[in-house]
Amino acid sequence: MQYATLRFIFGDQLNASHSWFKNKSQPDTLYVIAELKQETNYVKHHLQKVVAFFAAMENFANALTKANLNCLHLTLDDTQDDDSLPELLTRLAKHYQCQNIEYQYPDEYRLKKQLADFSQQSEFNVNAVDSEHFLLPFNDIDQHFKPNKPVKMEFFYRAMRKRFNILMDDDNQPRGGKWNFDQQNRNKLKPSDLKEIPEPLCFGHDVSHILKRIEKHKINTFGECSDTLIWPTTRAEAKQLLDFFCDHLLVHFGQFQDAMTCQSQYQWSLYHSRLSFALNTKMLHPMQVIEQVLTSFDKQPIDIAQVEGFIRQILGWREYVRGIYWQNMPDYASKNALNAKRALPDYFWHGKTNMNCMHHAITQSLQTAYAHHIQRLMITGNFCLLTAIKPSEVDEWYLGIYIDAIEWVEMPNTRGMSQFADGGLIATKPYAASGNYINKMSDYCKHCSYNIKEKTTEDACPFNSLYWHFMLEHEQQLSQNPRIGMIYNNWYKQDESVQQATLKRANWCLDNLEKL
Repeated sequence: MQYATLRFIFGDQLNASHSWFKNKSQPDTLYVIAELKQETNYVKHHLQKVVAFFAAMENFANALTKANLNCLHLTLDDTQDDDSLPELLTRLAKHYQCQNIEYQYPDEYRLKKQLADFSQQSEFNVNAVDSEHFLLPFNDIDQHFKPNKPVKMEFFYRAMRKRFNILMDDDNQPRGGKWNFDQQNRNKLKPSDLKEIPEPLCFGHDVSHILKRIEKHKINTFGECSDTLIWPTTRAEAKQLLDFFCDHLLVHFGQFQDAMTCQSQYQWSLYHSRLSFALNTKMLHPMQVIEQVLTSFDKQPIDIAQVEGFIRQILGWREYVRGIYWQNMPDYASKNALNAKRALPDYFWHGKTNMNCMHHAITQSLQTAYAHHIQRLMITGNFCLLTAIKPSEVDEWYLGIYIDAIEWVEMPNTRGMSQFADGGLIATKPYAASGNYINKMSDYCKHCSYNIKEKTTEDACPFNSLYWHFMLEHEQQLSQNPRIGMIYNNWYKQDESVQQATLKRANWCLDNLEKL
């Protein structure tokens, strides 16, 4: 066969609504979807993540074929182990005698640069088009973000609300009289609440053939994956998950979005949508999600705090971190404002630690390739912040372990929001906390071998002493921060003997991270 144009589709570009596919008769165009070791090996990934991407790519290729489009789906069996993307594109274009190669703009800097370099050097006509996924067009990013300039998410979020007329009244004011209902969305789960948590919607895909292929090609992964995959791998399934969220979970989403528990069989899902994989692979469009949530809000007795809290994640935060990423790369990937240098402890790879909160957050992540935002930010992220783990190692772990992690969304959340390594481009203060926060928002501490009420004893919760060590380590910088400067008064009110004992305990913890 001979084609005029080859169009390449990345595994996170499974957007059936893209304008590429509007024309149902494209005899001169070949679509290519390929499993490449380049994409499995740039970081060590969770096994479920690799499997889910491969399964979704296969299903998308089948859907294009059923739509009478020419689609070539290449698995690891069909590509060469040392194939780079440019090498594959060149070989295929020559084989099919294509004059043109087209691709959608990738959402990771490394791929954007690789393809830009390829475009300059290639013997073919290479052109790129927009992915048509994000609400803020790529060319509009610099209207809201400037390199190395802090941007408050709240202001960006309000601008996006106005731009798209989301949750606005007729007078161009926010519905409900407030822009943000976050203060109402910080509830802990009570014992009676645990009985009401709905069973999550999970799928049952037989992925044994993919697992065998991954093993055959010696793809280096970690985490658990059975022969049955629970994640959506088609647009129809992603829509099912969205329907389920709107019908059963949205009503309590905001109320319990920060809550954590180890006392429910559904502790890993709670009231979270788990739509991030479907969104980040572009099986769902963000406006599709927002519009359905708003429809549910109009039809059901749902409090506005639940709806606004969710829309803020999609319309605000998701678009915001993308803007931060693109305006600050590639320098952003090397930022380390707090000079963190320690290595990531081994239990991040197996979950065997005496810290119950860390055990549950890590083990859940290893089992499901998923954790909600507070587990990521205030448990594992907080721990890495307090113990000064190298941002590069934190980045790699987060990018690898979570099924929804693609660098544009992972890096600003991790290096910026979680680790404050960007010096405050995203967060106005480090999200550092003692064990008190974890105890407030979870029941982890009730079942922990460490004592949440102690900070100096041998059984004291490590977070308590590590928190003060971190605050004092960075006092010169943080004491000037109006959001947290007053906290130092609490430290200097303590007896010197307590201060010394606290720091002694913190130093022991830092010297013995692997034993915690």
